[in-house]
Formats: sequence, C-alpha cells, structure tokens
Amino acid sequence: MTDLLKKPTTGFWVISSVALIWNLMGVLAYLNQAYMGDEIIAALPEAERSLYEVIPAWYTAAFAIAVFAGVLGCILLLARKKIALQVFILSLVGILVQMFYNFFISNSMDVYGPGSMVMPIMVIIIGIYLVWFSKNARNKNWLT
Repeated sequence: MTDLLKKPTTGFWVISSVALIWNLMGVLAYLNQAYMGDEIIAALPEAERSLYEVIPAWYTAAFAIAVFAGVLGCILLLARKKIALQVFILSLVGILVQMFYNFFISNSMDVYGPGSMVMPIMVIIIGIYLVWFSKNARNKNWLT
C-alpha cells in the first residue's frame, strides 16, 4: 500500500518561501563577491583588500554550491519534491567548506572583529535547519 501525499501546513509554505528569499540574498552576495571589479577592490581599506585578493578558487566554488543549491532546494520544496533533502545536504556541505575557510584559514576575524562571526554562524544554523526541515517534510509525506 502506498502512502498518500498529505497537504502541507501553511507554515511549510511560509518557511519554504522565506528560505527561498534568504537563499536568493545569498546568491546576490555571491555574485557581488565573485564579480567585484578591480576598482571596487582597490577602493577597499588595505586590510579588507588583502582578504579579497587571496580568496582561493575552492572557496568561491563552495560559496556558489552553497547558495545555488540552497535556491534549488527551496524551489524543490515549493514544488514538493523529495530530492530537496539531498540538494539541501549539498548546500550544507558547501556552507561548511566555505565557513571552514572563514573560521580557520582566513584572517577575517582580525580584520572585521569577532562580531563578523555572527552571520557565518547564522548561515550554518539555517543550513542545518533546512536539511532538518526538508527531512521532516518528507517524513510527513508532504513531498513526492
């Protein structure tokens, strides 16, 4: 006997929609960083400029995977597809690789101060939450 697809709650739609907006903001942040022109980098204070000049390609790739997989995961959630869980896991891996660089390799905390770690920690928490949320939606038979 097959499980019947159940109707998601209003909360599912709200959370999925807000998560999509969050991840679209992440895409904008990625595009701003990845395509920052030389003139913009040159105008930064020296300490910030030195951070941008040494960003490795693998960090940029992890950032792209994190945000684009996040957007795709949200679209799949809104389309009620089970594969959203795997896509959010991929996004979380990208987040963790990116944040590894921020926390342990880059000297961004020296440049921006300890308060600069609030957003990266929030990104990790939201990434973990979206994995849990999509798994929970799958377990409740809201996704096909």
